[in-house]
Amino acid sequence: LKETLAGNDATGRAQTGTGKTAAFLITILTHFTRTPAPAKREMGSPRALVLAPTRELVLQIDKDAKALARHTAFTSLAVFGGMDYRKQQQVLKEGPIDIIAATPGRLLDFKRKNILNLRNVEILVIDEADRMLDMGFIPDVRRIIESTPMKGKRQTLFFSATLTPEVHRLAAAWTRDAVQIDVTPPQDITLSSIDQVVYITTDEEKYLLLYNMITKLKLE
Repeated sequence: LKETLAGNDATGRAQTGTGKTAAFLITILTHFTRTPAPAKREMGSPRALVLAPTRELVLQIDKDAKALARHTAFTSLAVFGGMDYRKQQQVLKEGPIDIIAATPGRLLDFKRKNILNLRNVEILVIDEADRMLDMGFIPDVRRIIESTPMKGKRQTLFFSATLTPEVHRLAAAWTRDAVQIDVTPPQDITLSSIDQVVYITTDEEKYLLLYNMITKLKLE
């Protein structure tokens, strides 16, 4: 966060559960707060674009963005294939969207139809780049990136669970003077001194359960 909040590009080796989604969303929202949008904005012109390989991941990123931005005026939209085509199209036409989380195919489809443009993207996030490489999305991603401002005129955050030579090449091509961040956990993170317990509960009861555990165990 220290580097990304300062506006620097970053490449990170980060797996699910390491907090990268919160890190890049907090970076995006902080930038928006510090740098207000122009008074006149085009429809379908996001200030931040997050590319991810699957619909499930896009929906999760959008859900997290809405939660973190709940007490702000910033808006987000999930753009993905397979369903909700007209609904997504309508939202893009109704007003400015600040954050778009998208799969590459549907995003390119909207771009070809001039439903959205990427000329004003200030922060670009490429999430799970290794999976996009495996799924054959890189040509689409390259076309999308070429539609955004040049590197140096946008902030780029690049994440991958693995850093193969090909992923390294993509990161070097799409970022500028990026800081390297590695939050890969060690292979065996289960220590003998740790007791693991699973509680089946609901979202509503999570905090009550946590409170009761802290109270019962007299935790400080």
